[in-house]
Amino acid sequence: MALSMHKDSSNNKQMDSSKYVRYTPEQVEALERVYSECPKPSSLRRQQLIRECPILSNIEPKQIKVWFQNRRCREKQRKEASRLQTVNRKLSAMNKLLMEENDRLQKQVSQLVYENGYMRQQLQTGSATTTDNNSCESVVMSGQHQQQQNPTPQHPQRDANSPAGLLAIAEETLAEFLSKATGTAVDWVQMIGMKPGPDSIGIVAVSRNCSGVAARACGLVSLEPTKVAEILKDRPSWFRDCRCLDVLSVIPTGNGGTIELIYMQTYAPTTLAAARDFWTLRYTTSLEDGSLVICERSLTSSTGGPTGPPTSSFVRAEMLPSGFLIRPCEGGGSIIHIVDHVDLDVWSVPEVLRPLYESSKILAQKMTIAALRHIRQIAQETSGEIQYGGGRQPAVLRTFSQRLCRGFNDAVNGFADDGWSLMGSDGVEDVTIMINSSPGKFLGSQYNTSMFPSFGGGVLCAKASMLLQNVPPALLVRFLREHRSEWADYGVDTYSAACLKASPYAVPCARPGGFPSSQVILPLAHTVEHEEFLEVVRLEGHAFTPEDVALARDMYLLQLCSGIDENAVGACAQLVFAPIDESFADDAPLLPSGFRVIPLDPKTVTLTCQSSADGAGATRTLDLASALEVGPGSNRLAGDGDPSNYNLRSVLTIAFQFTFENHLRDNVAAMARQYVRSVVGSVQRVAMAIAPSRLSSNMEPKALPGSPEALTLARWICRSYRYGFDFML
Repeated sequence: MALSMHKDSSNNKQMDSSKYVRYTPEQVEALERVYSECPKPSSLRRQQLIRECPILSNIEPKQIKVWFQNRRCREKQRKEASRLQTVNRKLSAMNKLLMEENDRLQKQVSQLVYENGYMRQQLQTGSATTTDNNSCESVVMSGQHQQQQNPTPQHPQRDANSPAGLLAIAEETLAEFLSKATGTAVDWVQMIGMKPGPDSIGIVAVSRNCSGVAARACGLVSLEPTKVAEILKDRPSWFRDCRCLDVLSVIPTGNGGTIELIYMQTYAPTTLAAARDFWTLRYTTSLEDGSLVICERSLTSSTGGPTGPPTSSFVRAEMLPSGFLIRPCEGGGSIIHIVDHVDLDVWSVPEVLRPLYESSKILAQKMTIAALRHIRQIAQETSGEIQYGGGRQPAVLRTFSQRLCRGFNDAVNGFADDGWSLMGSDGVEDVTIMINSSPGKFLGSQYNTSMFPSFGGGVLCAKASMLLQNVPPALLVRFLREHRSEWADYGVDTYSAACLKASPYAVPCARPGGFPSSQVILPLAHTVEHEEFLEVVRLEGHAFTPEDVALARDMYLLQLCSGIDENAVGACAQLVFAPIDESFADDAPLLPSGFRVIPLDPKTVTLTCQSSADGAGATRTLDLASALEVGPGSNRLAGDGDPSNYNLRSVLTIAFQFTFENHLRDNVAAMARQYVRSVVGSVQRVAMAIAPSRLSSNMEPKALPGSPEALTLARWICRSYRYGFDFML
């Protein structure tokens, strides 16, 4: 009986301690203040809260503990509900996109069925006619089909230089752009690996059977249409190949839009062809449904309009009606349609490089997908979904990436208006040496006066391009990134880092036999889809002789690596780096060097040595196809054998920049030329080691007895013995 009474008393106490308590607004406010500072206070903190707040004195500590538990639970439920609402909005918008895409595909199928039936009818009717008539009808039908795929509008007589004439061109550009973005004006084929979904980049397609090259994408972003339009119009911020974009004229239109006349220069991807420029009209307006449209096309003799600025070092390319359709999304955000359609004048480049200018997949990676990724990156940075360490703002890190790419592009192209000039060769034209003794022309974003001697000097660039066979670009760049000691020279790295010092010591040539340094990669930032990495590389110095002590110190590189996803179709793989000092300020001077590997379409490539068309880039390609022909299959042609065998050709561009003092210019040039040739030899060995075997279709690296790692280890052992022996003498 006593035990039963004890149990009842215990249950009553438990009920009293867990009974519902109604809090006054003042009490809730006091608890919320503490929760904002510490969502999970300890028992001592809760007791202290009761003592410090008289309004909570009538509440037991256990009740306050329950309040904080419930508050955390409500916060968790609120966040989960918000996340589910966001996912639901994305799914609804993606479902709308897919339905629209399905409608467009159904129209395209209907059009193809109609054309197929018409062709069958013509073939049956023409069977009773002569062969000549058949040929004529076939030519006529082929021309009609081509006109359907690439309609050429008939422009009425007008004064295209007047505002009314420019508005007429703008309206025609708008209509043609919309027919590509949401209609069937272009035969679109979805890119492999681009699967739609709430977290995907979007729906990406490339053109088939149209003039020029074209790419199309549509996706979702959590930014308002006006913000998206502002970002997309700033093309240099997301299009890495854009050298400059000048808006030469702005004309407001009566419907609230604007017409802009734009001159844009782009970089050439290699040293073997001239860069491209564009003279375009850009039209920004709103549609009746509230969508924003930014469409653009080149002004040519056929379209009419003002004549663009003349240039001598660029090839004028044509932008066919392209642009952005930005539609507001329910619940916030935007649905974006992007169309890029250009004619890059492929016949003006060497035949071996034409695949770079004929590939819609490369255009999609460089422009269309890059625009979507940039917007998604900014959207996630704005919402706080991405957190970077090191106290750096995302905008600062993006600026570093842009500066590295821009500096490398400047080195590869070597424009005369930047101060670059060609230096005489040593009789072998495998490496091009260019110098810039006018650093004041480009001091703004890449360099500063501390990098150049006060008594005269400049920047020297050694560069070369070569062809690779059966070497996946992503795999090669990943190897170069992770195994720097296989190709880099510690003495050259030391000389490059010395330019950052106020009183650099001279290292005018690479030290043959310099002991390689080990590296430590420190991640700094990466993009949303991990297709690009920004990192700091610490090169740890080692000294094995007394004279090496001065050189044996840690050095730092700011490094940008991109395109190392082997499944990305048409992606360019790139490794760019620049020496930095320990302080690593936001405005740190950068002198970028590095590698760029671009895949070539294997069906149209002929491996022959080519020279650049212009004098500034008179670089002979280094054909590695013969060097890679090893083993029993060395006498076979690239196209022979099983078509399922991996057969990829790509073009590799190498560029290294160094500062020099005037009295040491020739010595630095000789060192740079020798260094680039040494790097080329290292790349050849690496290519043989990682190239897939010709005797099988798998992608596993070949197991060669003379691998780079084994050779490097043997070289280190020999050098260490030689250093020790010399030291004893």
